[in-house]
Amino acid sequence: MDVKLLEATPDPERVICSAARNDYLSEFVGDVPFEEAMEGIDGDTIEEKRETLIGHLLDHGHFGPFEHPQATFAIKGVSRSCMAQITRHRHASFDIQSMRYVSFDDVDPADVEEGAMVVTPPSAVDPDWIGRNQSSGSVDEETVAERKRVFRETVRDSVESYQRLLDLGMPPEDARFVLPIGTEVNIVMSVNARMLMHIADMRAAADSQWEIREMTESILDLAADWCPTTFEHYEKHLKGRKNRLAP
Repeated sequence: MDVKLLEATPDPERVICSAARNDYLSEFVGDVPFEEAMEGIDGDTIEEKRETLIGHLLDHGHFGPFEHPQATFAIKGVSRSCMAQITRHRHASFDIQSMRYVSFDDVDPADVEEGAMVVTPPSAVDPDWIGRNQSSGSVDEETVAERKRVFRETVRDSVESYQRLLDLGMPPEDARFVLPIGTEVNIVMSVNARMLMHIADMRAAADSQWEIREMTESILDLAADWCPTTFEHYEKHLKGRKNRLAP
């Protein structure tokens, strides 16, 4: 997969702090210089005051100000299974690559067998991989080789069947029914900082499925550059507390 930051609120932590100070100022925050609005917050510099205020907000469960800054991410090549999981989060916005209007008639099924177009789960190729709901432990090389063969032949057959149905005049929106849930899809997701922390609570957790965990960690890496004080504090002090930041 590949994850990129498309667009984001400039200076998001100034927005967070301004929103938070609005709650306690008698003046209109829109008319008050930022440095003046931050008076009374511990710190010798404006950066230290930001750190103090953001840490205080997160530690005391005052999450509303983190709903104001928003970021938009482009996510390439995750499975339809992963898509179904991430789109369950209602306070994020999504656009999904359409399988009604985008067809895969020019994809070589031989390439699919080698890993194109369909996400290959680690358990299909790694004998030591153990999933959360796996009933057995590690397997021998012969077993994982058979897993790999069955998986890759099956996805190749699915794509061949899909393309045959297109050749027979079936519309892509109907022919897609034979494609596997591992078929790759591209996503655009917009989310505010609070919701991203909540998603991370749920989807970067150790018991999350491997693919959405990898995707969420990639998004968090980008968020750490965009909104550094917030996500550094989240990583150190809040990450893993499931549902704590739930809207």
